[in-house]
Amino acid sequence: MFETAELGRTTSKKDYKEQEPFLRVGLLTVQYELRESDFPVILVLGGNDQLGCTEVLNILHEWMDPRYLAAHVFERLTQEEAERPRFWRYWRTLRPRGQIGLYSREWTSRAIVERVVGDIDEVELDRRVRNIQAFEKALSDDGALVLKFWLHMPKKALKKRIKSAEKNPGRAWRVLKEDRIIVKRYGEVSDVAERVLRQTSRDESLWNIVESTDANYRDVTVAQTIIQSLTKRLAQPPKARKSRRHAAAAAPNAITVLDRVDLSQKLEKPAYERKLKRLWGRLAELSEKAHKRGMSSVFAFEGWDAAGKGGAIRRLTRAMDAAHYRVIPIAAPTDEELAHQYLWRFWRHVPREGHVAIFDRSWYGRVLVERVEGLATEKAWKRAYSEINDFEGQLAHRGVLVLKFWVHLSQEEQLRRFKAREKVPFKKYKITPDDYRNRDRWSGYELAADEMIQRTSTDHARWHVVAGNDKRWARIDVLQIVCRAMAKALEK
Repeated sequence: MFETAELGRTTSKKDYKEQEPFLRVGLLTVQYELRESDFPVILVLGGNDQLGCTEVLNILHEWMDPRYLAAHVFERLTQEEAERPRFWRYWRTLRPRGQIGLYSREWTSRAIVERVVGDIDEVELDRRVRNIQAFEKALSDDGALVLKFWLHMPKKALKKRIKSAEKNPGRAWRVLKEDRIIVKRYGEVSDVAERVLRQTSRDESLWNIVESTDANYRDVTVAQTIIQSLTKRLAQPPKARKSRRHAAAAAPNAITVLDRVDLSQKLEKPAYERKLKRLWGRLAELSEKAHKRGMSSVFAFEGWDAAGKGGAIRRLTRAMDAAHYRVIPIAAPTDEELAHQYLWRFWRHVPREGHVAIFDRSWYGRVLVERVEGLATEKAWKRAYSEINDFEGQLAHRGVLVLKFWVHLSQEEQLRRFKAREKVPFKKYKITPDDYRNRDRWSGYELAADEMIQRTSTDHARWHVVAGNDKRWARIDVLQIVCRAMAKALEK
């Protein structure tokens, strides 16, 4: 793979000076056109020539408008990053539509170096490759233009560049420990890199192998590729982000997992209060232990309007230290959130070690309300199942306890609660015309929930369907599930 980047290509100083003005105009032109477009650019700079990556970052900031560029160079994990899944540090830096994000020492380069030095084994490298594939595919499927450059130098030239930089007081600080490792273990790095690049070079995110020995040739090649790729993409018509509104139709006599929920289960007040007191004590003990051990948790609550999600969440938080949890209510996305891939706003809220994030509605909106209301295309909500499974898989792999609840109730009980809320002044705000309109699409939501549960209930993130016709029963059921799961996780 790297043989084509060792041919000795060069660009003379004369040719470079002649091309530079045209390259600068071309880069600025596509950059300003991009600002009015509906997609971001993810520009990745990797390779064995990490010093070259830094130089390319600098030249792009010189030739383009730096106000609309955001460069991210990933070095040693910070404490904040180390407490979360690996890709949290990348998701949180993603740029909105119309902007360019520059990424160096990124997800691919890091995985290669960590494998060579033995920080990760082959199993973990394979897992990391799958994460990279899923990450880049999710971005591309959402419309992002992913441009990846691998700057390659032969060993002799690379060794010379590192030594030269180390002797230069103005550049020595740029030489990191991993740069020396790349030179010292050049053959191993090349072998791992070739394998990883082949696995992560796909139609939507191909690697561009660039010969980096001659800086003029490297800079011109990268700039030309950016201009050509962006010009081609900008010439394409904008992708429709909304499908025609439609309701999901129910199949005749369709039986779903929700049909099997026993909604007759009830709990009398005396028994409820006894169990509640005991479970609060148990949860307080477990949540404190989890905090001290650094075990974080993510709880996601979905279900019908007026099913009692909020009440169940309040019974959970009653027994927990407010400093260690956060309740995150999910409503319609803001303009900022709409400008990113839909999982971005959930990755931002992944808790640090020992903390709990409780989502009142969640990322499952993509396959529920956005599906049924026609706010996402069929292609978008169908691919969301694998995107969500990857997201939750990364949380679980990092040691995060993931619990998901669907609070279920009957149509009759829902209507009774709607009417009751309308009579209570401080609850009237909870009822809107949309609540009644959504009842007309009950069958569509039921089928969507059924498919959601079947496709995303995994060993590490199983769905718990809670009978919600009786609020006392539902609240105790949720508390029991949380206590059992936390106790089991703490035993590991």
